[in-house]
Amino acid sequence: MPQLILSDASLAYGHVPLLDHADFQLDPGERVALIGRNGTGKSSLLRALAGQGTLDDGTVWQQPGIRRGYVPQEPPFDPDRSVFEAVVDGMGEVSTLLAEYHAVAHAMAEDSADHEALLERMHQLQGELESLNAWSFEMQAERVIQRFSLDPDARVGTLSGGQKKRLALAQALAISPELLLLDEPTNHLDIGAIEWLEEFLVSSGVSMVFITHDRRFLDRVSTRIVELDRGRLLSCPGNFSAYLARKESILHDEAIQNAKFDKFLAQEEVWIRKGVEARRTRNEGRVLRLEQLRRERVARRERQGKVELALDAGDKSGKLVAELEHVSKHFGEGAQRLTVVRDFSCRLQRGDKIGLIGPNGAGKTTLLRLILGELAPDSGRVRLGTKIEVAYFDQFRTQLDEEAALVDVISPGSDYVEIGNEKKHVIGYLGDFLFAPQRARSPVKSLSGGERNRLLLARLFARPANVLVLDEPTNDLDIETLELLEQLLQDYTGTLFLVSHDRAFIDNVVTQSIAFEGEGVWHEYAGGYQDWADYQARRRAQEAAQPVAKREASGAVQSAKSKADGGRKMSYKETRELAELPGRITSLEQEQARINQRLADPTIYQAEPQEAQRISLRLTEIDDELMALLERWEALEL
Repeated sequence: MPQLILSDASLAYGHVPLLDHADFQLDPGERVALIGRNGTGKSSLLRALAGQGTLDDGTVWQQPGIRRGYVPQEPPFDPDRSVFEAVVDGMGEVSTLLAEYHAVAHAMAEDSADHEALLERMHQLQGELESLNAWSFEMQAERVIQRFSLDPDARVGTLSGGQKKRLALAQALAISPELLLLDEPTNHLDIGAIEWLEEFLVSSGVSMVFITHDRRFLDRVSTRIVELDRGRLLSCPGNFSAYLARKESILHDEAIQNAKFDKFLAQEEVWIRKGVEARRTRNEGRVLRLEQLRRERVARRERQGKVELALDAGDKSGKLVAELEHVSKHFGEGAQRLTVVRDFSCRLQRGDKIGLIGPNGAGKTTLLRLILGELAPDSGRVRLGTKIEVAYFDQFRTQLDEEAALVDVISPGSDYVEIGNEKKHVIGYLGDFLFAPQRARSPVKSLSGGERNRLLLARLFARPANVLVLDEPTNDLDIETLELLEQLLQDYTGTLFLVSHDRAFIDNVVTQSIAFEGEGVWHEYAGGYQDWADYQARRRAQEAAQPVAKREASGAVQSAKSKADGGRKMSYKETRELAELPGRITSLEQEQARINQRLADPTIYQAEPQEAQRISLRLTEIDDELMALLERWEALEL
């Protein structure tokens, strides 16, 4: 039985239809990713599915009694509520009891409290909660609050925008929903929280519709892709990789059909302009058909153009950008002392593209400020290069004046911007970032999240800089713009510092990473996030296997010695071989476990069928090799 049905839905913004008689159905267990360009109406559609927005026409049906969680882009909360109260607010009757139980438990810790009265009330609440089987809800609430690194007693009004997004996710997940509607759930989450959310959503079996531009998240979570394009919903089974292959074919077919249509229309226009022949033949049917073709051509909506990105690296900086030697930085004193950077050294040169990897609060911004000489270290030395011109992209968009017009943000006091050696009118430049001329005088406060990011990129790229600092530039950008930005940064000849939780973006852009290892320790690695993650996995596997391998190797050597003393004397080569067998077996078993884990992911068979076949064959080879090694071990010990 379907859990959600959208029927013949229409919705327009001004004269532009966001939904044009669209239909959609969500079945149990499906995880549907809703994608599309910024401004196509994805959030409006999700609000309608959640019952938070209205349609101009059409209906939304939801399975009666289903538990539904909804996370909007900008979640609204009562600022006076505590985090715990806000999380349990969505639990109906249980929420009031849990909130009071939580408050009573805290009140009992006060010395001046009436402990007898509070204890009596706690017993009453316990009875009521047990009758509703509510303790599992409390455990779930506490678990998600902890997972998203929130303080249960903090007031909602004191939280940042990112913390409020994590709170909204915690609230939606705490009710153990059967249906989830998520709008950009990965925004403001660090990589650890994103990966936890991926695993939770995949293993929970909950049905969902979600909007995201995180391609790694799309590939891991989605079972179906639905693209909202020019008012229509295009459905594609499988993950994002499968969608990309199919989309290319669809766009190719659409271009061919449009070209055929335009050619036929042009031929008919030539015929009607002959006039005399048209009247003489009295072919009224052909004239009527031409009128219909004209109406269809006018009604046809072309795909929105691509963002035109260009970046001026300005004058070259010196070859050395920054050199840090044994740099440390801490904040606070005594018991409150927090070491953010501990004995860190690195040498960064012109053209390096550095990604900073670490959880929220690890100190990425502090490390960046140390590298760029904006913050003095407590110990160690920082040496900066010459001719450095730095430009910043701020994830919180504090550089944008809400009341300023778009043209004044880009080029205050001038009608032109200069990119490289080319002078361009500011309205045309805004058009490169998909801002229509009629919006050039609109205030910043009228823009959506994605549009604000595009505006900030436009402002950033309008100024020459040989060092770019990008702090979460991917939030709210659509996938096509992300890929164009990736290409631009790959071709950029200056030095780049990138802070991002978009794993695919990091992997596609950076040449090296500086990763947080805990307790103020940072290390530099070649490559992007996946290279760092693979290194960490190998290190953990080696550390886990080392004690076992040592014990087994010791046993093997002892066995070899016993044989040398009492049985058939083994050669030196055989003794060495026996001692090495446990390590070889452990290595194969680890490879076997990694392959089994990859093959357990169903998306690999759709996205990478050849890779799935290759590693399946390798799995068979490992089984044969293990059997041969075990037989050899047995033979040597006889």
